Amino acid sequence: MSQTTTAQPRTVESVDHGKLDIKALVLLAVLLAAGFILDFTVGKVISGATGGAISPEFIISAFCLTILVVRPNIFQALIIGLISAAVIQITTTSPFVDFAAEGVAAMVMAAIVSAGVKSGAKAAIPAVGTFVTTVLSGVIFMVIKLALFGFSAEMVAVLPAAMLPVIFATAVFNAVLVAALYIPIKKALKVE
Repeated sequence: MSQTTTAQPRTVESVDHGKLDIKALVLLAVLLAAGFILDFTVGKVISGATGGAISPEFIISAFCLTILVVRPNIFQALIIGLISAAVIQITTTSPFVDFAAEGVAAMVMAAIVSAGVKSGAKAAIPAVGTFVTTVLSGVIFMVIKLALFGFSAEMVAVLPAAMLPVIFATAVFNAVLVAALYIPIKKALKVE
């Protein structure tokens, strides 16, 4: 007597990270829109209340959150950074500088996230990655501004002293914000 067996297809289910698809772009657009609005409202209030010592850049927080959730590759992170920089052009006092700053910073954030998810420090990645990304973005921005002024002795003496405290204070603020928002956003989007 012969037995007939029906082969069942094997399926493997997994969360697809690293894909810059429509869902990822919509997430980026929503977070950038929220970041843009927050820059104009809450950012201005915080900056005014601290005499400019803390000037949160919610756009950086937005792309850090997107990179944490989407986990893009380095090239895709560059695209996220460039899209973010394009949004910043609406409010910036230094056109085009943000393209370098945010492009590089987004790629570094993607590298930190990629390395961090494979380590025991996974829980610290949102805060640490965002802090490093914000500092890097600010320092790149500052160095480009110095270059535009020909690294004049006067600018080298004044600009870093004025900008570095703001950069670090903003990095702390952004790190706390992203660390606080990452888990709720991850749960809302049902991302592992």
